[in-house]
Amino acid sequence: METTREYKVVVIGSGPAGCTAALYLSRANLIPVVLEGLQPGGQLTITTDVENYPGFPEGVLGPKLMDLMRQQAERFGAVFRMEQVESVDFRQHPFTIKTDQRTYETAAVIIASGASAQQIGLESERFLQGFGVSYCATCDGFFFKNKEIVVVGGGDSAMEEATFLTKFASKVTVIHRRAELRASKIMQERALNNPKIEFRFNTTVEEVIGSKEGGVTALKLKDLATGEVSDFATQGLFVAIGHTPNTKPYVGQLELDERGYLVQPHHHSTVTNIQGVFGCGDVVDHIYRQAITAAGSGCQAALDCERWLTHERITERWGLASGEEERIDD
Repeated sequence: METTREYKVVVIGSGPAGCTAALYLSRANLIPVVLEGLQPGGQLTITTDVENYPGFPEGVLGPKLMDLMRQQAERFGAVFRMEQVESVDFRQHPFTIKTDQRTYETAAVIIASGASAQQIGLESERFLQGFGVSYCATCDGFFFKNKEIVVVGGGDSAMEEATFLTKFASKVTVIHRRAELRASKIMQERALNNPKIEFRFNTTVEEVIGSKEGGVTALKLKDLATGEVSDFATQGLFVAIGHTPNTKPYVGQLELDERGYLVQPHHHSTVTNIQGVFGCGDVVDHIYRQAITAAGSGCQAALDCERWLTHERITERWGLASGEEERIDD
């Protein structure tokens, strides 16, 4: 397998955080390679309209926004490759990253691999993603004004999403597969006392009914107590059963919290527990999970990375190791 030392910085992930980091690095003349992974552009590529990203008063399609971000980073020299990270070695410097196509040796790494929304696992759910099926209330709630919608889940995230959606929807039905909620007491009380929220316990979603032209029109629900399957009319489905950070390759090397998110031990810094390895976007953020906050943290990671490389004088040493002649100033 080919080994390359061409890039001083490797960015893992190509969502808003990764693209922004690549843009800032490129403008600082630290031309990075961006490893796009299995979902180039991140979660925004499965989102239709994005209306809360600054600079687009009429809104913009998620895939279009990510294409523009990529083009902007490429304009300044960033290189994008559709490669999936299989393993890393951060125990020694230079760092080693192995993908499904080649091995990279690099001076610094920015991890922007994001997090994946957990799905119910239905084919019809995947088919209607972005067409009435959503995984982010703050992203898509506005599109469901005066509509009746469903939230699946029973934890804090589900209660928070359901409560938030009552600002737009005329009715929110929470569907949970257990007999009682798992959310914290305060979140339960807030949802249970909201007149716009109704609950159906011991129930699962078996199928999402609708089309890309007309959106979601109904769900097939199964009563786990009786086994009965029935149609439930609705105009939208929000799945709120959690997110899984894409941190599997880093287990045992980088510090992760109990949920699997990257830990950043130093306040006001994006550095991880290993100097020279930085994290940004949804791989560290399980609270906001917005495109704009991811982009902002991508900027921070790039600035932190640039300063670390300069402070450690790795940029100069890397140039010599790559075969450049040493320049002796008078």
